[in-house]
Amino acid sequence: MGCRIMVVEDEIFVATEIEYIVEELGHQPVGIAADTASAFSLAPFADIALVDLNLKDGATGREIGRRLAEMHGVTVLYMTANPSQLGDGVPGTLGVLPKPVAEDELKDAVRFTVAHRMTKDGVAPRRLRTF
Repeated sequence: MGCRIMVVEDEIFVATEIEYIVEELGHQPVGIAADTASAFSLAPFADIALVDLNLKDGATGREIGRRLAEMHGVTVLYMTANPSQLGDGVPGTLGVLPKPVAEDELKDAVRFTVAHRMTKDGVAPRRLRTF
């Protein structure tokens, strides 16, 4: 299989849909994390994390993403309805995809994130803002 991808999202229906798309693209979902503790318990198993900002334990996604990238070498793509909360970006993370996200946009974003992890190359999809 391709990359191991973690979904950091507290809305279970959104998270399971993202996992389904990840699997459909040939990658391995490693789990859904709805808060900080579960994100870091899954971190050793993930190459990539798709991270929402507002989770069960509050607005912790920004810091989760930063720490996943810095401490675990995970490629982090934020997915949020509030991209302005990220300001100019988070050091070490890839970028942000604004929600809501159409299925095709999500597929393109996952493909780009995987390609970037492998080669540091690729053209970002139209709505994805890189840092």
